[in-house]
Amino acid sequence: MSYGYQLSPTVVPWRDFDPRADAEALRKAMKGWGTDEKTIIHILTNRSNLQRQEIASQFKTLYGKDLIKDLKSELSGNLETLVVALMIPLPQYYAKELHDAMSGIGTDECVLIEVLCTMSNHEIRVIQQAYQAMYGTSLESDLKGDTSGSFKRLMVSLCCGNRDESFDVDPAAAQEDARALLRAGELRFGTDESVFNQILVQRNVAQLRQIFAEYETMTGHDIEKAVENEFSGDIKKGLLAIIKSIKNRAGFFAEQLYKSMKGIGTQDNRLIRLVVTRCEVDMEEIKQAFAQQYGKSLEDFIADDCSGDYKKCLLALVE
Repeated sequence: MSYGYQLSPTVVPWRDFDPRADAEALRKAMKGWGTDEKTIIHILTNRSNLQRQEIASQFKTLYGKDLIKDLKSELSGNLETLVVALMIPLPQYYAKELHDAMSGIGTDECVLIEVLCTMSNHEIRVIQQAYQAMYGTSLESDLKGDTSGSFKRLMVSLCCGNRDESFDVDPAAAQEDARALLRAGELRFGTDESVFNQILVQRNVAQLRQIFAEYETMTGHDIEKAVENEFSGDIKKGLLAIIKSIKNRAGFFAEQLYKSMKGIGTQDNRLIRLVVTRCEVDMEEIKQAFAQQYGKSLEDFIADDCSGDYKKCLLALVE
């Protein structure tokens, strides 16, 4: 993964992969009366995203049919949404989620924050390319048109994908940046959000951790408390997402998964997006963080919150 984070996936490429055999098995599972959901789930949750693309290609070659369309016609509800998400190449999936977040009335800022605040430069650029190809407009222009104020400036800055991605740490520069953040926030009347934007968007991960440590040494409290006190609304959520994902990436995604399931009703689209996008990256680490933070395993949370084949498919991806 980018930024030197450890890979700890729960879904890895299938060792004895045979796309033709998988395509034939999926065709058989969907042919005739009824649908064999068990086979569909078993195959698709045990193959990497790249392998699923090969299966779809084989399916079209063998039967002249679109695998995603066939899956859509055979499945329904949350299981359909989850399975279709598994079949889409990740850059296109992220682009679709961002586009959907900005389409129609209102904006789902949670999606913009979750994606743009946690991606590497390369990932952001690949998503931008997919977005442009799919919608004929740039991600940056849609962000500008759909957000406002300091939150818009943060999103546009992140969309540029210009973070320093070295692992160099300069303690003296970290002290200076910590002082700049203090002067821009707690030591003045009103907040100079541009300083927070500049430092949090551009500095490398190791340097930011040093800056956060310096800030805590200077003030006696962590930088999250300063952001909580100095900012409000979406800009506060965005800055906190950057800080939390820099300090503990797995912990940040564990919190997002928890929020998707806590309370009355499940935010299924959010849960699906998080599971689909993290299962090939760092889901093992996220599960450990989840259990530490909430005293209950992610699997148990899903089992209690979801049902039927949808639950089985989610559990297959996280286990």
